[in-house]
Formats: sequence, C-alpha cells, structure tokens
Amino acid sequence: MEEDICRIVLADDHALFRNGLKVLLSDFKGLSIAGEASNGKELISILETTTADIILLDISMPEMNGIEAAAIIMKEYPNTHIITLSMFGEEDYYFKMVSLGVKGFLLKNSSIDEVVLAIKNVREGGSYFSNELLSSLVYSLQYAVTAQQKANEDDDNELSIREKEVLFQICKGLSNVEIGDKLYISKRTVDKHRSNILAKTACKNTANLVVYAIKNGLVEI
Repeated sequence: MEEDICRIVLADDHALFRNGLKVLLSDFKGLSIAGEASNGKELISILETTTADIILLDISMPEMNGIEAAAIIMKEYPNTHIITLSMFGEEDYYFKMVSLGVKGFLLKNSSIDEVVLAIKNVREGGSYFSNELLSSLVYSLQYAVTAQQKANEDDDNELSIREKEVLFQICKGLSNVEIGDKLYISKRTVDKHRSNILAKTACKNTANLVVYAIKNGLVEI
C-alpha cells in the first residue's frame, strides 16, 4: 500500500529557522518538505508548480507578509491548509488569519512534537492552537464575559452570560467537575451548558471554540 505522505512547504524569512525546522521534521515518517520560501511572493510562486498539503506560514515576512499570502492561498488553493507561525505580540493578526480560514496557530517556540500534532490535526480538517497561545487568548475572554449585555440571553443564536463563563473555563482546559466547583454549579448543569455551547457554535473541541470566540469578537485581541 502506498504511504500517505503529507507535503509541507515552509515559508519564513529566516533561513536558520527554516533549516532547523526542516531537519527536525525529517525525523518524522510521512512528512515531506516540498518547498521553502523566504517571503509571500516566493510562496505563491512555489505553489504554482508544487502541491502542498500544509503550509507552515510566518506572519511577518518582507515583500508579501503572511496575511496577504494567506488571502491568496485560501482563495486559489482551498485544499491547502495553513498553520500560522508567530511570536508573542502578534495577537492582533490572529483575527485576520482566522477570518481568512486559517485554523492552525503555533508559537515559534513550540516543541517539534507540538508542530507535528498541529500538522496532523489541521490536515485532518481540525484546528490547532499552541498551548501557550491558547492560554494567552482565553484570558482576554474574561473581559468579554463581564461586558456581555443581559439582553443577549434572549437570542437563541447568542451564548448566554453563563454559557460564556463556562466557555471561558472550557478554553482554560478545566474539566466539567472543575468548572462546576469554580462557578458553584453542579457537574450536570455544566454538562448541559457545554452541550448547548457546542450546539450553538457548531464546534467539536477546545481549539474550535477558541476560533469561534475570535471570529465572533468574544476574545479581545
């Protein structure tokens, strides 16, 4: 049986970073580096002749940055998945990338095992947030929760204040029992809130919930 190879293109303006990542990824079976680019224009040119399953895309690049490149790629190569590579302090770009359809977000200091996990999840149609990035983003969700107006509870398509509180705790990685203890409600009540949140947002996991929160302005970035 022919092995399923995941073809990866690296796009980052730092050659040392690309080379290091390429060496580390080469140790994992089923992953193949199909190309490298130092800026967005090079990346678009490479994709004209090279098939890529995953693009590891830096946000800050010369000539054409990651956001501009992602906009073109998501339109012209919709079957290609993008995982954004970023540093702390670039949070204001995440909403733009999510709006374009990007579903993978990694900090550049992520471990190689986390990079591979992100590649696997995103290639299979899921989403992935770096653990450190996830923690950074969900804390800002607190402010949106406290600012939410009570009137929104009457809208079936809106999360209630309590559901937003539960969502915040879910994104922090707490179990239903821990959420119940923190919010002084029963586990059964948390179970119901979690079910309602998943139904309203059409999300399947924590990373999807964070994407939903960003896209809908629940996370201030």
